[in-house]
Amino acid sequence: MSADSMPAHTPRSTWLASPIARVVLGFTVLSLLSGAFDAPDLFSRGGIAATLRFAAPILLAGLGALWAERSGVINIGLEGMMIAGTWFGAWAAWQWGAGTGLLAGIAAGAAFGLVHALLSVTFGVDQAISGLSLNLLAAGLTRFLSSIAFATVPGGSITTSPAVPDFPTVSLPGIDALLAPAERAGIPIVSDLAAVILGLLTDVSVLTIAVVTLVPLTWWVLWRTRLGLRIRAVGEHPEAADSLGVRPWRYRFLALGVSGGLAGIGGVYLVTVASSLYREGQTAGRGFIGLATVIFGNWNPWSVTLGSVIFGFTDALRTRQELSVGVLLVGLGLLCALVAVRRGLGRDWWGAVLFGVPAAAMLAWFGLVRIVPSELVSFAPHLTTLVVLAFARQRLQPPAALGEPFRRADSVPGGRPHSE
Repeated sequence: MSADSMPAHTPRSTWLASPIARVVLGFTVLSLLSGAFDAPDLFSRGGIAATLRFAAPILLAGLGALWAERSGVINIGLEGMMIAGTWFGAWAAWQWGAGTGLLAGIAAGAAFGLVHALLSVTFGVDQAISGLSLNLLAAGLTRFLSSIAFATVPGGSITTSPAVPDFPTVSLPGIDALLAPAERAGIPIVSDLAAVILGLLTDVSVLTIAVVTLVPLTWWVLWRTRLGLRIRAVGEHPEAADSLGVRPWRYRFLALGVSGGLAGIGGVYLVTVASSLYREGQTAGRGFIGLATVIFGNWNPWSVTLGSVIFGFTDALRTRQELSVGVLLVGLGLLCALVAVRRGLGRDWWGAVLFGVPAAAMLAWFGLVRIVPSELVSFAPHLTTLVVLAFARQRLQPPAALGEPFRRADSVPGGRPHSE
């Protein structure tokens, strides 16, 4: 075959290119490490259940950010929308039950989302400033409301609510009897896999199941319906969409309402499933972590889900054995070492050093200290956020008009023109 007849570029296709294969490889390595260093809590049934509880609110915030940013609006106000969902969800659930609390949380989050749309889309307020102002508004408003509704009742205070009812839990029939013997057998990989399956399929809240169904629903609406096509068109090129009769402000209002509603569900989840009452500061930055999952997931709902699980897993480790965090540190160190070797073989010396130094530091730390301090364990989710944002920037493809206001006068409600 002549050189001219050969393809100019042959894409590299290896089995490691598949996200599923990478997850399987990562699970296998961590399972072997947990067995070698006697850290069974890394993949215990309780640890997986805790991962679900911690990942679900982050996933909801991530899906909310996805809806907003696919329409071209940055939603930094997700934290405030989640705060609104926690308070109104807890108050309504305390009064009338968990189902009513869910509806109240959705309504509160959606209302904050529409306020964000009013400020940023209608009046042209900078999207970041609008979102940050909503975060401050939600924090102050919920404290004021707590002083009225919770501070004077038994079991409540200005920072906490009385006990809130939970949603019921369900289990897959027969799964415990089938896999419990394998879980107790202590066989590397097999026992951990059984524990993971049991953690995912036993005593699962019905709200968790509903959250999981929102992922394919979001994908179907945004990528398989006319509505989703218009929302994405508005986020990519609002001028072109407007020339075809698609009014950008309408779809940005709709997307931000859905975004706030999803964040509100995340707030309800925190007060009913992840906890049993409302506490001030309960969101703990999960709205911002949700934004990070969208960047990590490159504005795709399936990758956003994977990012949420990673963040939830590191968050759940705060409640487990500290040695488990050390084993995770070894796994991360080995990953960085592998990347450093590949960069070195490709003569990318700067990349080899960039990955090699932290790999050596993490492996040396575990070899000398073994136990990770509890302060670092508590900071693990936020550290993971920073690491993910640092490494995810290489292949990002955000919506083209993300963060850019659309200023055509006749597309604004009421016909009020914006200044250029």
